[in-house]
Amino acid sequence: MRRPAVAGTFYNGDRESLIKQIEWCYKHAHGPRRIPEPRAGDRRLVGLVSPHAGYMYSGPVAAHGFYFLSLDGKPGSIIIIGPNHSGLGSGVSIMTKGKWMTPLGNVEIDRPLAEEIAKASDIIDVDETAHEYEHSLEVQLPFLQHIFNGDFKMVPICMMMQDEQTSEEVGLAIARATKGKDVVIIASTDFTHYEPQKVAAARDKKAIDKILSLDWRGLLNVVRKEDISMCGYGPVASMLRAAIELGAKEAKLLKYATSGDTSGPMPQVVGYGSIAVLR
Repeated sequence: MRRPAVAGTFYNGDRESLIKQIEWCYKHAHGPRRIPEPRAGDRRLVGLVSPHAGYMYSGPVAAHGFYFLSLDGKPGSIIIIGPNHSGLGSGVSIMTKGKWMTPLGNVEIDRPLAEEIAKASDIIDVDETAHEYEHSLEVQLPFLQHIFNGDFKMVPICMMMQDEQTSEEVGLAIARATKGKDVVIIASTDFTHYEPQKVAAARDKKAIDKILSLDWRGLLNVVRKEDISMCGYGPVASMLRAAIELGAKEAKLLKYATSGDTSGPMPQVVGYGSIAVLR
């Protein structure tokens, strides 16, 4: 059992208040302004870029992606890739068994799929240590539990190494393991960190434009060239690499905003984006 590391800090720590907080995210002026009603959709969604800050900051932006997912239909499994903020564990770490706990209940790891991904690349290690305190994957789960009533399985992957070779290897391993399966790949990232609003928005647009073009290498290059402090560029690149192999044809920006938009003006902001990658 992987117990929550950031319940009560990044999001509310008890079931009732957490549900209210998630609904607040949906109803927020920068959210979709409606509560999702999941339905059987077309299942065009292959990948999703989703932020991972505290819900009071990034939750309204994240809500756009989860609202889109709820309308697209429930996938057979959900892979969540996030950056490693703690520095613990292997360069690329996956958990292949067990459950993750949140105040909304437990989420089971899709063991067969996770084992397939781990076998598909030598660079991915089975390692629980990297996940113990990592928030970038955890904060996605309550939103998913809310829209699917807790009835889904997931695979967690944590990337400390985010270079081009690693990003491609992880993406191809996911593609090989999921070929013919009904999955959604969530890439967890925030964009620019602690820059003035105009600077953050301008820098983030350069990264977002590459994502919208499905240009995973271009994303890595522009992040490096422009010194964009995007924490999960590797997970996004891996998601895009996998999504292309799985038939992705386009990407759609659902919402971009900063912490200065969602929580009020501040001298330095963090950028957040929800982006859908579609067949």
